[in-house]
Amino acid sequence: MLIQADTLTDYIRKIFVASGCSDAESARISGNLVDANLNGHDSHGVIRTPRYLQWLREEKLLPDRDLSTVSESGSLLILDGNYGFGQTVGPLAVERGIALTQELGVAVVALKHAGHLGRIGAFAEMAAERDQVSIHFVNVAGSVLVAPFGGTERRMSTAPVAIGVPVRNDAPIILDFATSLVAEGKILVAAKGGKPLPADSLVGPDGNTTGDPTLLYGDADPAVTPDQRRGPGAMTTMGAHKGSGLALMCELLAGALTGSGATGPDYPRVYNGMLSIYMSVDRFDTDDSFAAEIKRYVAYFKSSKPAAPDGEVLVPGEPEQRVRTERLGNGIPLANDAWAAIVKAGEQAGVHAAI
Repeated sequence: MLIQADTLTDYIRKIFVASGCSDAESARISGNLVDANLNGHDSHGVIRTPRYLQWLREEKLLPDRDLSTVSESGSLLILDGNYGFGQTVGPLAVERGIALTQELGVAVVALKHAGHLGRIGAFAEMAAERDQVSIHFVNVAGSVLVAPFGGTERRMSTAPVAIGVPVRNDAPIILDFATSLVAEGKILVAAKGGKPLPADSLVGPDGNTTGDPTLLYGDADPAVTPDQRRGPGAMTTMGAHKGSGLALMCELLAGALTGSGATGPDYPRVYNGMLSIYMSVDRFDTDDSFAAEIKRYVAYFKSSKPAAPDGEVLVPGEPEQRVRTERLGNGIPLANDAWAAIVKAGEQAGVHAAI
């Protein structure tokens, strides 16, 4: 089915208001989730709604939290999200980092104990809009999903990384990916009748790989939010040993160094840690050549002969821009099972779909 972005945003907002979040926070959550769908990141979109509501009921995610400053020293800022919604505490942390960078040229911000932060590329976009390069390492304490290279048992989170580079008078270049072969949300989408997974997305106890979501979730009622703890298998990393090594570093930097904790099986909550580095372009670009050099190199990069006759070389962010244009015009596609799970979650909150 196809749903217009504004209609879907309002519906999701009403569900979170009815579930105990303020109007402002509910608008942030719904806007962030729908924005992920608009950019083609359905794994971080409205399909997350039932899980967020479950965490809210279980008090694993707390409404309308603010940041606490743990310490601030020069260009280093350490913040605690107090288990609040990532759609609230995440942007607040980014705004603090942007402001500090405007003052000092460079800033490092450690955020711990944040609820699910959603699409990390959105934070890189925020910084790029203010002419800042940013790098974000993220882990998910309590979310043990991914097997290290050479292993079959879960030891890591999906550990995303995002990097944003502003381009004056043009769209920024935004790299945003999970270090697992696919994001856990993409497996959730597949389990709800969406796009099938690559055949090597998951590994079983026997070491064989598969694209079957039941290896992560087990067998579950399609109308029930899948529980990733029930399956016997694990997610695989992208790029074999390279993705596994990058995921390890995300756990150490975003988890251990921030004080949020590297992932493990004994956490009562699932929450994010994020280590972010911000750099003000104007402090580096003393001869005003940065944007011109980016555009020169991107043109050279894209001039490589496509491998497929009808193919095209793209830079990070271009696919999202194209999907956004298409979905703003035609609507956001949702698989029937995914929509049924959202409607059920809304009805439990007392909000009935009028779509």
